[in-house]
Amino acid sequence: MEILNSIKEEPITIYHIGNEWWDLCAGPHVESTGNIDRKAVELESVAGAYWRGDVKNPMLQRIYGTAWESEEQLKAYRHFKEEAKRRDHRRIGQDLDLFSIQEDAGGGLVFWHPKGAIIRHIIEDSWRKIHIDCGYSLLYTPHVARADLWKISGHLDFYKENMYDQMNIEDELYQLRPMNCPYHILVYKRKRHSYRDFPIRVAELGTVYRYELSGSLHGLFRVRGFTQDDAHIFCLEDQIKNEIRGVLDLTEQILLQFGFSNYEVNLSTRPEKAVGDDDIWDKATTALRDALDDKGWSYQIDEGGGAFYGPKIDLKIEDALGRKWQCSTIQVDFNLPQRFDITYVDSNSEKKRPIMIHRAVLGSLERFFGVLIEHYAGDFPLWLSPIQARILPVTDTLLDYCFELDKKLKANGIRSEVLHGERLPKLIRNAETQKIPVMAVVGPKELETQSVTVRSRFGGELGTMKVDEFICRVNSAIENKTFL
Repeated sequence: MEILNSIKEEPITIYHIGNEWWDLCAGPHVESTGNIDRKAVELESVAGAYWRGDVKNPMLQRIYGTAWESEEQLKAYRHFKEEAKRRDHRRIGQDLDLFSIQEDAGGGLVFWHPKGAIIRHIIEDSWRKIHIDCGYSLLYTPHVARADLWKISGHLDFYKENMYDQMNIEDELYQLRPMNCPYHILVYKRKRHSYRDFPIRVAELGTVYRYELSGSLHGLFRVRGFTQDDAHIFCLEDQIKNEIRGVLDLTEQILLQFGFSNYEVNLSTRPEKAVGDDDIWDKATTALRDALDDKGWSYQIDEGGGAFYGPKIDLKIEDALGRKWQCSTIQVDFNLPQRFDITYVDSNSEKKRPIMIHRAVLGSLERFFGVLIEHYAGDFPLWLSPIQARILPVTDTLLDYCFELDKKLKANGIRSEVLHGERLPKLIRNAETQKIPVMAVVGPKELETQSVTVRSRFGGELGTMKVDEFICRVNSAIENKTFL
């Protein structure tokens, strides 16, 4: 009755088969369950669910199931589900001690453990180097700001439900930042700019805070505090195409490091309600399209799917299971430059408004790390692995040599450790369980010849080699981002 009362359109349709099955639905249904391949249908689980998704309503029982055209499709789906479960970043993150979410601190707040923090450090270092090489200036900005800033930006009017309550500090209201954009604009506004200054590119690994309901939180994929690899480009109208092309090249360079080469790209155009005149929208949209054509990437047009403040390009990466993940975004913005009244002086000494481009490559570091864990199933490549080589002594009488070797590996930039106290087969099993990419086994013969016997997680037994050769081969694999 509640659903019926909420339907305002007519006619209301109820589909039925005989007097056995009546459904508040437009139909049609199959006339007989015999038309369905029963071997292609499977019930999966049950769970509680609030009626119509509202916690104020009664809790009902929800039954989950899946249906396919054939038994073969169902088997393929089961395999996919099992593989996705095996790769679940929450389980792997716990097994490998990469991160945690501590309920004592609150849901949706990520603790990066030493091993996870090492991987993040490597990603961030690589990100910074590439950006500096591409002409970006790096920024660090505050986590809070006066609430007035978010009123100017429009977030308090259009984004308030995703923001935390304001804090009263000495009779002034402050707000945790949900975005980094206003900060970068303030850095731009600190001085007068000439047309000769453009393009101006600034980038920041900036942590933001978004209000999320506890029921929507999910591992690293949906959290309340996360770090964006945020960047903003201030440029002239005739520079948009080249800047977008530069962002596409930078995006590809970063993503290819992690093995992501298949992308789904969408170009979203002007929606019905938008700021900015038709001329600038046409120029910006054409520039985005031309940049994509120059790059040679295939893309789809999402007519009317752009933000109210400008057209955009969205890029989804494809992981090892063929799943698509929203990752990079490039957005032209006509709104914030107007709201903050940012200007530059053109060649005729007149004040003009610059074009602002928002862009992120990885999106959220937390979410991207979750995608990486599931993409690799925890088997990180050598260059990313928190422990690259584990030294395993046959007996504890060889520990002095092992610690000397460990010291030498570290001095040559290799993340290594010594593990002992168990029989060698168990040490090897533990290393495999912890997905250590390289094991260096040391016995009396290795001590005598100042060598190691190398076992690679991906390459198998590599034989015995001198320590210097081992270091050279490991460093070469790290530098080329290949396996040993």
